Amino acid sequence: MPSRTALNRSASQKLFARAQQSLVEGVNSPSRGAAVYRDGPLMLERGHGSHVWDADGNEYVDFMMSFGALIHGHAHPRLVSVVNQAMAEGSHFAAATSAEAEAAERFLRMVPSAETVRFANTGSEATMLALRLARAHTGRVKFLKFEGHYHGWYDPYLLNAHSHAADELGPPENPTRIPDSEGIPATTFDDVVLAPWNDVPALERIMRQHGHELAAVITEPVMANMGCIPPRDGYLQHLRELTQKSGTLLILDEVVTGFRYAPGGCQQYYGIRPDLSTFGKALGAGFPVGAVAGPRAILDRLRWGDKMVLHYGTFNGHRLTMKVVAANLDLLAAPDVYRQLHAIGDAAIAGLKDVFRRHKIAAIVQGFGPMFQIYFTGRDAIRDYRDYCSYVDSGRYSRFVEALIENGIYMTPSNGLHWIISTAHTHADVEAMLEAADRACADLA
Repeated sequence: MPSRTALNRSASQKLFARAQQSLVEGVNSPSRGAAVYRDGPLMLERGHGSHVWDADGNEYVDFMMSFGALIHGHAHPRLVSVVNQAMAEGSHFAAATSAEAEAAERFLRMVPSAETVRFANTGSEATMLALRLARAHTGRVKFLKFEGHYHGWYDPYLLNAHSHAADELGPPENPTRIPDSEGIPATTFDDVVLAPWNDVPALERIMRQHGHELAAVITEPVMANMGCIPPRDGYLQHLRELTQKSGTLLILDEVVTGFRYAPGGCQQYYGIRPDLSTFGKALGAGFPVGAVAGPRAILDRLRWGDKMVLHYGTFNGHRLTMKVVAANLDLLAAPDVYRQLHAIGDAAIAGLKDVFRRHKIAAIVQGFGPMFQIYFTGRDAIRDYRDYCSYVDSGRYSRFVEALIENGIYMTPSNGLHWIISTAHTHADVEAMLEAADRACADLA
């Protein structure tokens, strides 16, 4: 790929200026606006496979993939065909359809812990419902969340979910509680137990103190809101044992990791059987969807009647989306899909490590297979939220990614997100990315 510098972004800039006249900050989520992109966002207009094109006609290899939602890349022909047919027949009825059952049957075949499933519209909705179910099932109110984990924008979850200066965090045994949003009453967090993640002694201490009053512990299996931080060996298994001993439900938040590492998500990859699990992103292959799955003993509380757990939604089980989900899961069930995802991702990781080594740049590439992140740090690993806040140079990462964008690689400059490999990515895409990384490292040096 030839070197590209000073891309023409005039059309993107004009469109962004126009958007700011009618939208707050010109966007509908701060993760895609000027708060992240130094020169303003690229206005993307078209995508196909692993590539996207902006309003100026510039072409990029896409490693952001809609924050992981596009497991098959852009405009997969099978999914395009399904959408066209579903639209022609009627996209949504807000009534029972066979599409719901077809999607659910495929879901249950893939997710080991799922006896039944309830579909919602987003990952945030799924985690909201999971907590409500846990409270109803246990009769308890409190729940435990971990520092640095993000479970959507539901009020009680918005505590210590974003990075802060290390001296603001307080001691690990008693973390400073830092709300992530204005407009949330302080009493909302009275029922939240906050804990450091990946720390077995801290987990054991907190569960001894609070386990008897916790409805649930909710965790990402891989910390995906601070880049990509895998669990220590045995950590998830120990968490499962401790929650079972205290009668606390374990909610595994697989909104990011679900259908990415294995057909049944990280719970299959790590051999964990949660009480409830939540899904989103890759489940919908680019369409908005969420899901809560688990045993009938818990999810049957959604049945209509006295003491039911209420979950309404006009767009729950949206017919067009359910058609896409079914086709998506069929594609993921094909032979060698996950072998290919891991092989291409591991090649990208190995190549990036080599680039940083050759340029003598203090950086690590953390994760494995289809999801990873780069940290500019002198550490040999980032193990938790506090490591991220203390030792990661996120400003340098942003400059690195801006240089990649100039060289035809599309990625978010936010270090708290992650690189995504889809089934559309090829080894040629990885080579293009490594060439761009080589030039970006030369600029950094």
